[in-house]
Amino acid sequence: MDNSREILQFLHYNPQSSREDIARGIGFEGSDATLKRLIAALVKNEDIVVEGKSRATRYRLSNRAHLLMPLNLDTYFSQDVDERMVQTSFNFDLIREQMPGVSLFSSEERVHLRNLQRIFRQHIAEMTPNEYNKEMERLGIDLSWKSSQIEGNTYSLLETERLLRESKTANGKTQEEATMLLNHKYALRFILDNPDYLQELTVSHIEDIHSLLTKGLSVDKGIRHRRVGITGTNYHPLDNEFQIREAMHDTCDLINSKEDVFEKALLALVLLSYIQAFSDGNKRTARITSNAVLIANGYCPLSFRSVDSIDYKKAMLIFYEQNNLYAFKQIFIEQFEFAVREYF
Repeated sequence: MDNSREILQFLHYNPQSSREDIARGIGFEGSDATLKRLIAALVKNEDIVVEGKSRATRYRLSNRAHLLMPLNLDTYFSQDVDERMVQTSFNFDLIREQMPGVSLFSSEERVHLRNLQRIFRQHIAEMTPNEYNKEMERLGIDLSWKSSQIEGNTYSLLETERLLRESKTANGKTQEEATMLLNHKYALRFILDNPDYLQELTVSHIEDIHSLLTKGLSVDKGIRHRRVGITGTNYHPLDNEFQIREAMHDTCDLINSKEDVFEKALLALVLLSYIQAFSDGNKRTARITSNAVLIANGYCPLSFRSVDSIDYKKAMLIFYEQNNLYAFKQIFIEQFEFAVREYF
């Protein structure tokens, strides 16, 4: 790891540090003048914010760097859940103050995604309605399978295809597993039949998506009013119904304020999972809502078929614990690439 990356990593966990703190913290062996130049370059690049003057000078990460700097997942998760330095409570400032002014994608990433979107639009323009519907059905099967697999569903992809196309359940599987998969089909069909439904995101519309995804699964409807825990982390979501609803409204306002559709979809994907507004089905709701945002704006939806379930969960956990979006953003970009290449 180079010195600049080490400085950023140190400040991620140790905000409001002096230059001497940084030198000690990273075991810097160069001269003080060299460290000054490294810090000055990071300040110029808007990765670091300077506060105070002279001996009282302190450094912290910028909002952009905190959100988007690379954190190594293998290194991070080599520590036991109780050893990791984490933000245990919900961060309201993340949605209200930190994210609004940050561009989540670099200019290079944005150009890449827009080029892929142009390829998608070109390809579907050349398709007949029947061809397009068949591809969307195939994507829907893959999405239903992978989204359910991430939640522990044991249906194989072939068994999922048979269930969704022929209504035939698999031997040795529970009815709950079949219902989870079929609910994805119905939710996606609702979105395709009502493409403008989530053009403007509202809490009630998100609740409607959640209701479709959890129908028949013994899941409470609406915003939860009890505490929930998340396996594998010491992050504790909000447990007050009023605050949960407030966070959901803040999230909708943030997403609706963004002009870039990719940012809208990525924010829906991570923030609805982060808030955990429902007693169950939060990540499923986030994936379908994110796709609804893409579809409402004429963008290619994601199936998540090629993502590794463990990598997905790790990227989600590091966002919960560190409010760092880098790993999940990479998954989003990779899945958009995969969807354009694989289906259309």
